[in-house]
Amino acid sequence: MNIDLKTRKKQLLDRLRSQGITDEKVLEVMADIPREDFIADYLRPQAYENAALPIESEQTISQPYIVAYMTQELKVEKNHKVLEIGTGSGYQSIVLAKLCKRLFTIERHMPLHKGAEEMFKKFRLFNITTLFGNGIKGWKEQAPFDRIMVTAAGEDIPDDLLYQLKDGGIMIIPVGGQDETQHIVRVTRHGDEFDVKTLLPVKFVPLLSGIVHSS
Repeated sequence: MNIDLKTRKKQLLDRLRSQGITDEKVLEVMADIPREDFIADYLRPQAYENAALPIESEQTISQPYIVAYMTQELKVEKNHKVLEIGTGSGYQSIVLAKLCKRLFTIERHMPLHKGAEEMFKKFRLFNITTLFGNGIKGWKEQAPFDRIMVTAAGEDIPDDLLYQLKDGGIMIIPVGGQDETQHIVRVTRHGDEFDVKTLLPVKFVPLLSGIVHSS
């Protein structure tokens, strides 16, 4: 990393702290991951701006504050089994994988799925299991999960995901249509009851069904 990017990363982490990110484990992991490796070369100078950036398949790599916020709210522990819906570039996946025991991640766009798998090999992360498939259905064969993170906005919370949470488990998901205000929501399972708390207004790409084989 050149000096300019290193300085910008430090400034970004300081800004995240000032915005209320207090979980030092999350900040340490984000300090350790070169965000510039997950975006196109022409965007590298913007790697440590606090902004979402475009990636393949008309998707985005989330704003660093949102990555940090959602990860902090997920309250991941080292012994946890985590499901991620929407692998994307693999950046958020790696943040989670460095904090948990096992990460299972699903991507519906084949180019992103393949690209993320290459990134996981590059970073020598062997606690990640990937699936090219329909994330709305979750991953029943691997359920239940201690934690679930969804990185696209559903108009409602998919029932399949709710019931793949362990008792006491937490899910973080953006909820809302593309033409309305979306909010990050935290769901906590208590037996057959689900406590839902609305947290933060956001704007995410839509959570869609099906799979896409090309860009």
